[in-house]
Amino acid sequence: MPAELLSLSKARKAKTRNEKQRHAEQNRILHGRTKADKLKDAAEKALAERRIAAHQIDTPSKPESDA
Repeated sequence: MPAELLSLSKARKAKTRNEKQRHAEQNRILHGRTKADKLKDAAEKALAERRIAAHQIDTPSKPESDA
């Protein structure tokens, strides 16, 4: 049985293509969010900030002495 011939240029191109597909998959996971998801996260962040601001205690500042 003869061995299967392999073109190195085709193998290199296939490897590059697979790496690009893997990188694109990672980008889709990281950055592929819908507008609704982004708006939901922004609303949750704003709500959390308002809750934190509402629970802060205002302390009167001490007057500086001119001495």
